[in-house]
Amino acid sequence: MLLSTVAMLLAGGVGAGLVWAGGGGKTLEPEAGPKIRQVAVAKTDMSGVREMEGTLGYDSVRTIRGAGEGVVTWLPKQGATVERGEQLYRVDERATVVFYGSTPLYRRLDTPGTVGRDVRVVADNLRAAGYDIGQQPAPGTVVQQRTPVDQQTSADAGSLTAAGTDQTTTEPGSGPSPSAQGDDAGQGAGAGESAEEQTGEGRSSEPSRQVTVKEGDGVLTEGLMSAIKRWQKSVGIEPTGVLESTDVVVTRSAVRVSEVSAQTGDAAANELLSVTATTKSVRVPVETLDLGTIKAGQKVTVVLPGGTETAGEVATIGTTIKADQEGESGAGVTKINVTVSVDDAEAVKGIDAAPVQVRFEGEARKGVLAVPVGALLALREGGYAVRLAEGRSGEGRSAGGRLVPVDTGMFARGLVEISGEGVAEGMKVEATA
Repeated sequence: MLLSTVAMLLAGGVGAGLVWAGGGGKTLEPEAGPKIRQVAVAKTDMSGVREMEGTLGYDSVRTIRGAGEGVVTWLPKQGATVERGEQLYRVDERATVVFYGSTPLYRRLDTPGTVGRDVRVVADNLRAAGYDIGQQPAPGTVVQQRTPVDQQTSADAGSLTAAGTDQTTTEPGSGPSPSAQGDDAGQGAGAGESAEEQTGEGRSSEPSRQVTVKEGDGVLTEGLMSAIKRWQKSVGIEPTGVLESTDVVVTRSAVRVSEVSAQTGDAAANELLSVTATTKSVRVPVETLDLGTIKAGQKVTVVLPGGTETAGEVATIGTTIKADQEGESGAGVTKINVTVSVDDAEAVKGIDAAPVQVRFEGEARKGVLAVPVGALLALREGGYAVRLAEGRSGEGRSAGGRLVPVDTGMFARGLVEISGEGVAEGMKVEATA
């Protein structure tokens, strides 16, 4: 990595310098070359600052597709912000509402005792909206899943407790609850009843199923279904207590409508719109070879159009390697996206998207000896040296001063850190003009 960097830096000026033969051999001076100047070895502080191009924009672009055979009857305006509980679009005048969470609604929630993370999303959002959902069974509770609501008689629907938990739920190892036995057992799916005992008018011929609640699961209890009915009424949906998968779009947080693809009157089963997060960040494609100098949490400076600067931080470093277009050498360059968050949202308030520069502050070195990169000479046997400016002044062609081998350290802003025997502050050396 260091050698390739040095080679690149030397190509513009040092490549035309002298090559030390070593072992007392003669040095060859080119017939023509760059002008030479004298510079002093200086003691200074160095910082490995690197500036890279990035793109400022909204986070997490996502395309929203409709489903079913309905017709789109309402769409939001581009740029609108949609928060929890607000409608994102309507199909056949049935609203699709934003809920916050990480698990989408992937099924119809119509069966009392249904257990899953999608149910937990519904429970959490209705509770956050102020609805009383009753008590949710704790992890480890055994729940009886019963027949779907639209297959139950009114007596079946009464088999859930008013407290909001299924009467057939049991604590781990306790067996069926008393309410799941005796006279009340005829109203629900008792843990000890057979499929034949569950048949009858208005009931499914299939037996109920026991499910154990896991950490992060929710349960479709009577209390939750009652809350769903009240919520449905508030958003203009028929209050059935049954939640269709198309009734809700689950997002991490509030979303911003970045693009509206459909029009009212279009079929619902198409791309309708695109949304993003309401926050902005900078995406920086970084060559994989340079990732070693970039760390999550690293402080950076974002240079906005017009030269305004604002502070930022490396939020995430991607894991997907993408091949860039091939260069002149024919070798493809691989890059990984680095996401930079912006500390001051007000600083980028009026910018939806723009190219920016990101300044990465690298390692800092205090009180090191440094010379311009143009003072380095590559040795034939490997390594580098500087040529002493012995008694010479002004500019002109080199007269062949003594070479002093040096070890190189940090490269930054046209300077290189050097050290070695005989290297001292104030020592005069030659460098390309």
